[in-house]
Amino acid sequence: MNAKIKPTTVEPAVFSEATLARFAREVAKYPADQKQSAVMACLSIVQQEAGHVNLSAELSIAHYLGMAPMAVHEVSTFYNMYNLTPVGKFKINVCTNLPCQLTHGQDTLNYLCKKLNVAVGETTSDGMFTLQPGECMGACADAPVMLVNDRSMCSFMSHEKIDQLIDGLRASGGQS
Repeated sequence: MNAKIKPTTVEPAVFSEATLARFAREVAKYPADQKQSAVMACLSIVQQEAGHVNLSAELSIAHYLGMAPMAVHEVSTFYNMYNLTPVGKFKINVCTNLPCQLTHGQDTLNYLCKKLNVAVGETTSDGMFTLQPGECMGACADAPVMLVNDRSMCSFMSHEKIDQLIDGLRASGGQS
């Protein structure tokens, strides 16, 4: 028996006036016929405010910028910095590109998995940490490197430095 699959529809997100004002400031940086160039900034604004970018937000950004929804989705899925699902208070990306692999990048990722008791891509049960592999972070000479919440680069991450970092983030109570 063939089950009929119902197409899903995504309702556009409704952004606040403050969010739309932030979008407008970003769009104003480009010529009027190139407002689509603000797509990354708009995705970042949504993520800063909501913690992640979902399909509804992508659809609304597409309408706002006058571009195809798929074009926005291609940007949000291409870059590692956009969270497509909710993540922990601290998202930790460990560089696993070849130069970092040669200087213990995978060992660093494995150590964090064990320390946090999660698999790659998972979030700890307390919602504090999400662990992800990352592509080149441009700091090969500082490997192994990690990026916390897409903003704080951590270099030369020994197990001791990782322990200090995790303990410090836990002690902060989730304040990034």
